[in-house]
Amino acid sequence: MKKITVVGAGSWGTALSMVLADNGNFVSLWSHREDQADEIRNKHINSKYLPGIILPAGVKGTSSLAEALEDSDAVLLVVPAKSMREVLGKIKGLLKHPVLFIHGVKGIEPGTFKRMSEIIKEEIPPELRKAVVVLSGPSHAEEVSLRHPTTVAVASEDNGAAKEAQDIFFNHYFRVYTNEDIIGVEIGGALKNIIALGAGISDGLGYGDNAKAALITRGLAEISRLGTKLGAHPLTFIGLTGMGDLIVTCTSVHSRNWRAGNMLGKGQNLRDILARMGMVVEGVRTAEAAFALSQKEKVEMPITEAIYRVLFEEKLPKDAVDELMGRDKKDEIAALTESLQDKKWSES
Repeated sequence: MKKITVVGAGSWGTALSMVLADNGNFVSLWSHREDQADEIRNKHINSKYLPGIILPAGVKGTSSLAEALEDSDAVLLVVPAKSMREVLGKIKGLLKHPVLFIHGVKGIEPGTFKRMSEIIKEEIPPELRKAVVVLSGPSHAEEVSLRHPTTVAVASEDNGAAKEAQDIFFNHYFRVYTNEDIIGVEIGGALKNIIALGAGISDGLGYGDNAKAALITRGLAEISRLGTKLGAHPLTFIGLTGMGDLIVTCTSVHSRNWRAGNMLGKGQNLRDILARMGMVVEGVRTAEAAFALSQKEKVEMPITEAIYRVLFEEKLPKDAVDELMGRDKKDEIAALTESLQDKKWSES
């Protein structure tokens, strides 16, 4: 039995807390809101994010980060990507011993283009972290909280740490694979939210399954191109944290990014959409970072560029789709293999 500190009491943090508690761990679930922490602690519910779900007795809510971190064996970070540095700064000032850091945050930092594991390493000194692990894959919190079968992956530069995280989470409804490609796992998890926005836009425009299938397929090609340029292994993108996560996020009404895109496709304003949803839509911020990163790395990402222009330059969604459909003719296989050139694994 371990003590696990879960930082972030949104839907995903709460669902993962349930998995950890089901496995016999003591879980301290931190929320920055005292009323939410009190509800979790005394009523065993999180009515805003997982209505109707009763939390296991092993999940204790708290609004005291110091209390949550005390005697912790591992820290699971499940906060919005934009809050990561601020939260880590607080943890650094309170943590008194080294712990295993695991994160389930999907995003890239605009400006620095840092992945979340890189931010953790920058903010938390080596003497306070045993290792850094990312947890990602096709998983909606709503379904995990119902204990429906779910399969994810954990990745780390330290294979022993990945196996430790696998042991912490693995059970009869939550299957966990290990993966050594932390770059690919983080890039796949972050960029699929951009394509999910596009899938929602397509559905909002009423374009149907043909258009969405093409968008998902070509979106995966874009994710793979950028990921491999950054050092990821190409096979990661046809696995759980690439194709798997992309499919579930582009096709489900549970997906915040799909829902936001769907409203954009129906002509609604982005600012109004985000205010109405009341939850973070990570694909918006990630689109800004990914577009700038693709320009820096000289990687062609036409779908990402189109979505960026819809989000930040008020381009009409239909005009963006028309431009994508009118691009120059290409050979599919040549386009897919272009990014594999001059990579160490292309010869293996």
